[in-house]
Amino acid sequence: MLRSEKTMQEPLFTHTLPHDLVSLSDYERYAASHLPAAVWEYISSGVADEHTLRNNSDAFARLSLYNRLLADFSQAQTRTQLGGLSLNSPLLLAPVAHQQLIHPQGERATAQGAAAAGVPMICSTLSHTRFADIAAEHDQCWFQLYWQPLHETNRLLLQRAEEHGSKAIVVTLDAPVQGLRNRIQRSGFAVPSHLREANLRDLPVAGPKPLTSQDSVIFQGYMADRPGAEDLIWLRAQTRLPLYAKGVSHPDDARILKDLGFDGLIVSNHGGRTLDTLPASIDLLPDIRSAVGPNFPLLLDGGVRRGSDIIKALALGANAVCIGRPQLWALAVGGALGVAHMLKLLQQELEMNMALCGCPTPDDIGPGVIAGRV
Repeated sequence: MLRSEKTMQEPLFTHTLPHDLVSLSDYERYAASHLPAAVWEYISSGVADEHTLRNNSDAFARLSLYNRLLADFSQAQTRTQLGGLSLNSPLLLAPVAHQQLIHPQGERATAQGAAAAGVPMICSTLSHTRFADIAAEHDQCWFQLYWQPLHETNRLLLQRAEEHGSKAIVVTLDAPVQGLRNRIQRSGFAVPSHLREANLRDLPVAGPKPLTSQDSVIFQGYMADRPGAEDLIWLRAQTRLPLYAKGVSHPDDARILKDLGFDGLIVSNHGGRTLDTLPASIDLLPDIRSAVGPNFPLLLDGGVRRGSDIIKALALGANAVCIGRPQLWALAVGGALGVAHMLKLLQQELEMNMALCGCPTPDDIGPGVIAGRV
């Protein structure tokens, strides 16, 4: 059977994993050969010519680390603080929608794997599983909000997240319109109609916008629904949970969001899926750190595939990193077991690289571990 003709499958491995799954790239290789072609194009593609997508990984490769000697590792550990939250390691799962495309249990299986690894999971508004059901599998879930046109819908989403134990709220701001994802267009992929966004099923829905023939669907349509500063001030007042903004790429926006009362930011170019030719997230990070000051929580999303990448992100100003696509690769290959194993690989690589860089704790990781940095 041709790959493009495959129907949805169970995970490739369910009880044990093969010996050659030793890095995140191995999970990518297995997932690419296992998933239906159109689904693979959907999860792996970027926008337009995919410069941003490539930038995310290429930028990490351009950074070199020093091997440092003589540090005392008798009290070494990976625990860290993110605002008022304690993390076992500087690692979270990024919000990723539509996970039942990959696995019959979707986000529930991902949550089980993340819980086993002790890694927080940021759950998408567009999950195929209700936040309540995801949170029942993992007590370290955050809720990611895609802004909805009606304030009442946003309020209800926040209320439900709080009721079911969300540790923080993440509002994604960098995708009021989708980029032109040409690989997806060429593949003919569409999310199947039976896979609905569970969190939105019974909530108020805004009616269609009355556009004239002179109006743009993008400018007067989609962009009219994006949140402005007043909406974000309103959002801040709706919850006492830590509030993060995701999709920050410019220092001026970082300063504005901090002044609006956000508790932290996620430096991200949406995995290369919105605006092409954006710089890599790791290249954006130093200027944003400078803009918000040394003690403001910053996460980085985009291109993290190795423990050495985590070191580089922390060295340039991040407090923690988020893992996006690899959670789907692991979910496709091994379900909950795969997700737990993938995260364990990253955590082991992080410890190994901390040891070789002479950094007993995340607080010891600074610009000096990167060659050529003061």
